[in-house]
Amino acid sequence: MVEWFRSVAQSAWFQRGVTAVILLAGALAGLETYPSIVERWHGVLDVLDVAILGVFVVEIVVKVGAEGSRPWRYFTDPWNVFDFLIVAVCLMPLDLRFSTVLRMARLVRTLRLITIVPRLQLLVSALLKSIPSLGYIGILLGLHFYMYAVMGTFLFGENDPLRFGSLHQSFLTLFQVLTLEGWNDVLATQYLGSDVTYDPAWAALAGDVRITSAQPLVAALYFVSFIMLGTMIMLNLFTGVIITSMEEASNEAAESERKRHLSEQGFTTLRDELALVSARLRELSAQLDTLQIERPTAARLD
Repeated sequence: MVEWFRSVAQSAWFQRGVTAVILLAGALAGLETYPSIVERWHGVLDVLDVAILGVFVVEIVVKVGAEGSRPWRYFTDPWNVFDFLIVAVCLMPLDLRFSTVLRMARLVRTLRLITIVPRLQLLVSALLKSIPSLGYIGILLGLHFYMYAVMGTFLFGENDPLRFGSLHQSFLTLFQVLTLEGWNDVLATQYLGSDVTYDPAWAALAGDVRITSAQPLVAALYFVSFIMLGTMIMLNLFTGVIITSMEEASNEAAESERKRHLSEQGFTTLRDELALVSARLRELSAQLDTLQIERPTAARLD
C-alpha cells in the first residue's frame, strides 16, 4: 500500500492534476468577485469549491501515506506544512461573520501553485535567502533617500513648497522620482521656477510661502545624480544579491534531492552526483579567486 501511495505521489499525472485543480481554484476566486455570477451560479460554485477542497485533502492523504510508517516526515518539508495549513483553514467551520476570512483562505489556495512547481519553489527560496542582504541594501537606499531629501528641502523648499516644503514631502517626491513617474514635471519646476510651472490651483495652495527661484544647473545635477544612483546602482545591487541567492538555493535543492534519493532508495542518481560535483567545483573556484585576490594584496603590504 505504501508503494502505491508513493508511486501515485511521484507520478506525473498526479502532479498535473493537482496543478489543474489549483488553477481552477484561482479562477473560482476571481469569479466570486462578480456578484452577478455568484448570485446566478452559487450552487455550482459551492459544489466546485467542495470538490477542490476534497482533492486537496486526498493529496495530503496520499503524501502522508507515501511516508509509510513515518507519517511525521510529511511535516519536515516546509512546503507541505504550508499546504496543510491552507487546507486546515479552509476546513474550519466559520460562520457568516468570518466570510471574508474564508474567501481570503480560498484565494490563498492559489499560492499552492508554488509548492507544485519546483522552479517557483527555487525562486521563493532564493528571495527568502536574500532577505538579510536586501536589508543592508535597504539601509543604504534609506541613507540615499535621506541625504537627498534633506538637500532637496534646503534647495527647493521655497520654490516648490508643495513637493519639497518639508522632509516628509521631500521623501514622497523622491519616491515618485525614483519610480520615473512624472519626474520631468518635478525637474521642470526647479529648472524653470514655480511661477512658470505652477497652475493657479497649486499657486493658491502654496499661498505666500512660495518664493520663486529657478536653479537650472543645481536641479539638473540633483535629479540626474539621484536617479542614476537610485535606479542604476541600487537595482544592480538588488539583482546581484538575488542571483547569488538563487545559486545558493539551487545548490541546496540539489543536495537535498541527493540526500532524499540516498535515504529512500539507498543510492544516488548520476544527475545527483553531477550536481554535487558541479557545486564542489564552484566552491573551489570561489576559493581560488579569493586566494588570487589575497596574494597580490599581501605582496604589496610586504
